[in-house]
Amino acid sequence: MVLEAEPPLLVSNALLVTQDDDRRVVRGDLRIEDGRFTHVGPGAPREGASIVDGHLFAAVPGFINTHAHVAMAPLRGIADDRELGGFLETLFAVDARRTEGDVEAGARAGIAEMLLSGTTSFLDLYYFEDAVARAVESLGIRGFLGWAVLDPDRTTQQGAPLDNARRFIDRWKGRPRVEPLVAPQGVYVCGRDTWLGAKELAERAGTLCHFHLSETRREVHEHEAKTGRRPAVWLGEIGFLGPRMVAAHAVWLTGEEIDLLARRSVGVAHCPSSNLKLASGGVAPVVELRSAGATVGLGTDSVASNNSLSMLREMHVAGLVHKNQRWDASVLSAQELLDLATVEGARMLGREDLGSLAVGKRADFSLVRLDHPTLVPARPEAIVSHLAYSASEEAIDSVYVDGRPVVRHRVLVQGDWRKIRAGAEAAAEALWAARPG
Repeated sequence: MVLEAEPPLLVSNALLVTQDDDRRVVRGDLRIEDGRFTHVGPGAPREGASIVDGHLFAAVPGFINTHAHVAMAPLRGIADDRELGGFLETLFAVDARRTEGDVEAGARAGIAEMLLSGTTSFLDLYYFEDAVARAVESLGIRGFLGWAVLDPDRTTQQGAPLDNARRFIDRWKGRPRVEPLVAPQGVYVCGRDTWLGAKELAERAGTLCHFHLSETRREVHEHEAKTGRRPAVWLGEIGFLGPRMVAAHAVWLTGEEIDLLARRSVGVAHCPSSNLKLASGGVAPVVELRSAGATVGLGTDSVASNNSLSMLREMHVAGLVHKNQRWDASVLSAQELLDLATVEGARMLGREDLGSLAVGKRADFSLVRLDHPTLVPARPEAIVSHLAYSASEEAIDSVYVDGRPVVRHRVLVQGDWRKIRAGAEAAAEALWAARPG
């Protein structure tokens, strides 16, 4: 898909939550040309630009969701109130019945939910990712899409999962909104050869590598009983861990493993809502990971285990969990939470051109209504706090990716929500009928 050039866009007199190196919050303008910011601050040139009056809005960098299974939208609520083992038993049984068509219908619904809550980029792990990629291109979000890889004898996929991932990457590499990648599921379904094959594929194709890691004590203890090593240590010893990797969850880590992930430049997607709902029983050591030098982003996981794709909600939950767990109200400040949802997520994905409002960066951002009840008082010194702790998704008015509107006044620009919802509901009928028990 080739995106045609559009005339310059000027958002005038907005409250700019820049997330730049100085974390400035200023009144000013955004000028966008060819998908990038060319002016951020007061006094932007207006010549030739289409002008959006921003005085009632805060302009905020698009949120970056660093762990999702977006096509699971029709499965929201299908396996509630169960620990991870029982949850996965239901999900695996239903997943085995999924078709590429219902995966695309689910992906469209999940992407719509993300766009309407200000997310402009997401990192995904699933199969039938061609269907997710088509949904990404049709609705205009930015998708980092990982084809799920398992041992050949542990999968319901047709064909060898690593070969499927390689072909998926070949089909989609070089698209403006889709970045394909390889995604080994986890140590419970991937052996040594699969892990190293995934790493080799990622390095050869020049992609990210995304995987689940140490989500529960059971996962850790079973792997330790099998191999004599905890998962992260074992992955390090077999030569897997390295840069351009993102580990999801990373709840049950020792100090040795924290230092190992940081030394090997492995990013971590923190998913507090999902971990809480599935009763993982611990709090991911985000403070220690960041102190050790690891990059940490925020992820929602799927709506089957969250049950939301809202990054606003994820920031709020993350802040509360860590403050309470440590008995320290200063831990993970509002500014740090916004960092995790924007610039840190961008850094983890290797996309330093995303995550902030700065000249030269891609123009992915939202306009947030300052007159919404959850943003009162609409003061510059309070806006970061409001975003982290109180803002509702309904406050997000418009969303832009590469400077193009994908949501305008809470209406999808490139999709019809009624049709998207109807497709997801039709997919849910068959999937819920396949639910065991």
